[in-house]
Amino acid sequence: MPGILSKVRSHNRWRLEECLNLIPSENVSSPQVREILSSDLGHRYTLPFHDYVHGVYVENAYRGTRYFDEIEEIGEKLATDVFGAKYASLKPLSGHVSGLMALIATCRRGDSILTISPEHGGYDGYWKGYMPHILGLDASALPFSEEEWNMNHEECAKEIVRKKPALVVIGASFILFPYRLDILREACEESGSLLGYDASHVLGLIAGGEFQNPIQEGVDIVYGSTHKSLFGPQGGMILTNREDLNQTITETTYWKVMDNTHGHRIAALAQALLEVKEFGKSYAKQVIANSKALAKGLDVGGFPIKYRDKGYTECHQMLVDTEKVQEEMGFTPHEYSCKLEESNLILGSVGRVGTCELTRMGADEKTMGKVADLICRTLRGEKTKPDVFELRSTLKMKYFFEEQEPPE
Repeated sequence: MPGILSKVRSHNRWRLEECLNLIPSENVSSPQVREILSSDLGHRYTLPFHDYVHGVYVENAYRGTRYFDEIEEIGEKLATDVFGAKYASLKPLSGHVSGLMALIATCRRGDSILTISPEHGGYDGYWKGYMPHILGLDASALPFSEEEWNMNHEECAKEIVRKKPALVVIGASFILFPYRLDILREACEESGSLLGYDASHVLGLIAGGEFQNPIQEGVDIVYGSTHKSLFGPQGGMILTNREDLNQTITETTYWKVMDNTHGHRIAALAQALLEVKEFGKSYAKQVIANSKALAKGLDVGGFPIKYRDKGYTECHQMLVDTEKVQEEMGFTPHEYSCKLEESNLILGSVGRVGTCELTRMGADEKTMGKVADLICRTLRGEKTKPDVFELRSTLKMKYFFEEQEPPE
């Protein structure tokens, strides 16, 4: 029986060298980030207090943390610089954990929240039966326009003022377009509600200055995962300009939501943020250009993509018209994703297609035309695996420091 290490190597060879990955919630990290992830920091703890604990003064519950703590401080400074925020926490272990921390920091049992429903692309975790249920919160849906694939902002404002939720949560798993944050912010001010933005899918585009920056548009708390359009390791991040929320988030962390924050992950994220600071704008601009090019190529080629009249998308992903695909091609999302995987074209089974990983691997609009052609040919029954491998062999990672240590 092949060992675990053998299987990991097989996975790496297949996914990193032979496949074209179009899952919008995945990305690839640089060699430096991967090196950091395997470092000794992954064995270590830090638990700084600078206070009395059980009657005894404790600077840090652990020793040997000088580099760990310095790296985290550097990472937080990079995050505040990149996103234009006053405060940043890199401690959340995932985007979901960052969302849980945001809910705990802003709501109390018995409060209500308004959010985008899963029916309209919202994250299931904010819906009935999931995080709100665990925390004793009542979740209701924000009014949404399927025609625009966006919130109906004027109706949302009315609902916010009427319901006066503790928190309004925006951002979505199936996001395509930016929001009218000014309308939502004004309604929240009138109702006394806080406005939160789960930016998991678009953090990398925000960092690159090519998508709306919710922190700079007055959102109270911004958070999300760090491995989708942002090409960091798996993990989470929280940003805010409010000192009171930052303090509450800090109090929500240790011994409540988590204990060890995984130093190798924080250091790897800090390195990724350094890369974003240097290369993020050109990367984010190319991601969006690639999304538009791929969407058009697929749609024209016979694989229908939604919202043609709106330019398909303004971010890293597009939505497949799954009803038309089934009518015209005879595939459900599960069926077409399985069919494409036979040729090493990796798409999710939920009707999304993304460009962030291929962009990180050096793809441009011309590449996207070739990818669209490969997808359409594969679904018409052609054998395309050799062509997929040939195209993959032409791609080389971009948007990182090719020397081992970037300049100071």
